[in-house]
Amino acid sequence: MDQRALSAIDTLETATMADLRNKYRELFGEASKSSNKQFLFRRIAFRLQANAEGDLSERARRRALEIANDADLRTRAPRGFVVQDANRALSNTEQSRRSPPQRDWRLPAPGTLITRRLHDRHIVVKVLEKGFEFESRRYRSLSAIAREVTGTRWNGLLFFGLAVRRDA
Repeated sequence: MDQRALSAIDTLETATMADLRNKYRELFGEASKSSNKQFLFRRIAFRLQANAEGDLSERARRRALEIANDADLRTRAPRGFVVQDANRALSNTEQSRRSPPQRDWRLPAPGTLITRRLHDRHIVVKVLEKGFEFESRRYRSLSAIAREVTGTRWNGLLFFGLAVRRDA
């Protein structure tokens, strides 16, 4: 590769986004749709190298066009390809074969009372089949109760001493 192309590529490495956009417009004759600095750098460097060394052969260009014409290009996945709700993807027979979600092994059996003393307050939580009861209100998680009591976010299992904090 000639020295001018090498020095031009070297100066691109420290160029600002505005400089890269201007150089792109100069080389390609249109504004870049990308705002990714690394992408612009690579496209411009490729074009400078192609100008210095010679571009693709006519045979390579034709083959690339053939491949592109055969490709089913999409910007989004076809409707129904990505399933938002996993249960909708399963048939009724598959759903009936699936076991219900397992209960967290760290939780005590339903009906158990979990207690915790915080400052001068005695906190008593009843474990239900689905959820928890605290001060005659139902909660979906121990974390919600810990947040209600302290006013800050807590891991409910840690707050009530049902789990031990792992050190990183």
